[in-house]
Amino acid sequence: MPLILTEEQVMLREAVDGFLKENAPIKHLRQLRDSRDADGISRDLWKAFGEMGFAGVIIDEEHGGSGLGAVEAGVIAESLGRTLTPSPFLGSAILSASVLKDAGSESQKAWLPKIAAGEAILSLAIDEGAKHAPHKIEARAERSGNGFRLNGDKAMVLDGHVADALIVAARTDEGLSLFLIDPKTQGVEIERTLMVDAHNAARISLKDVEVNADALIGEAGAGQATLDKALFMGRACTAASLNGAGDQAFAITLEYLRTRQQFGKLIGEFQALQHRAAHLYTELELTKAATLGALQAIDEGREGVDLATSVAKAKAGRVAELAVQEGVQMHGGVGMTDEFDIGLYMKRVRVLNETLGDSHYHMNRLADARGY
Repeated sequence: MPLILTEEQVMLREAVDGFLKENAPIKHLRQLRDSRDADGISRDLWKAFGEMGFAGVIIDEEHGGSGLGAVEAGVIAESLGRTLTPSPFLGSAILSASVLKDAGSESQKAWLPKIAAGEAILSLAIDEGAKHAPHKIEARAERSGNGFRLNGDKAMVLDGHVADALIVAARTDEGLSLFLIDPKTQGVEIERTLMVDAHNAARISLKDVEVNADALIGEAGAGQATLDKALFMGRACTAASLNGAGDQAFAITLEYLRTRQQFGKLIGEFQALQHRAAHLYTELELTKAATLGALQAIDEGREGVDLATSVAKAKAGRVAELAVQEGVQMHGGVGMTDEFDIGLYMKRVRVLNETLGDSHYHMNRLADARGY
């Protein structure tokens, strides 16, 4: 397929950009941060996201969603990156919805219409340390009565402190399994983690958490394939958010180059800065193509989709880092102050880069796949 958006996808991008510009500009993030909001997100905004059809983008129409695909999800994620909007979109509408769509029972899929309507927030609890390592899950789920007993710790659970339900990855005797758990269940302890970019995650501790057999998503030991599919979608959408943040940081920097004067000249007239801006532009365009290619591969079910998403995530992470670093440097000293938005983009890119694996993680995956 051509690496360009269709007319309908362009219309979706314009709709999301317009909605976020009006309802969740950067001052929305600043307000949540500066007021020390207990949730760190706006439930009203999430409900509006549902009313616009954005929260249910990958959920089928039967369960109240829009029935669209990965490319459309990436369009929305990119817009969220441009405005730095704190939103449960990635954790709920992408990761959790993907798991339930793929392997959930009918009773478990009852959460999908609630996600699509922006009425519920679900979080996927995978990682257990400081770095993304889905192959190193040590949380255990042992048979107990007619169900399971879970023990373990989870870190970097997106919006886990406000989740209405948790999807937890744990080891059973059969292999990796996924469980849908009420966060109010006895033995579940949740601690909010306020990240450097003023977005939200949580640490979750599971101590002898008893759940019934119907909490198991799919078959015992069959969770790896389901988790992998959700991670492919999540990584591609995170790459799209990195593209949005990097692209907007570039736009802010260009505007500064056009208006800031030094030595009696606009700093954008200096050839050295022009060369750096031109290089950054080409890198951003290449990254957008890689990300769109990965999203298209997911929609088409192509072979090698796992590597395509790693290429997108690795490239997007490195280029977005370049975009914000160049932006802060070209702003000079003021780029480090909170008054200027460019610093907020640097912080957001740092967190997005770590989310679902940083550039080094994904480059290692690619190297291993190629036999290096």
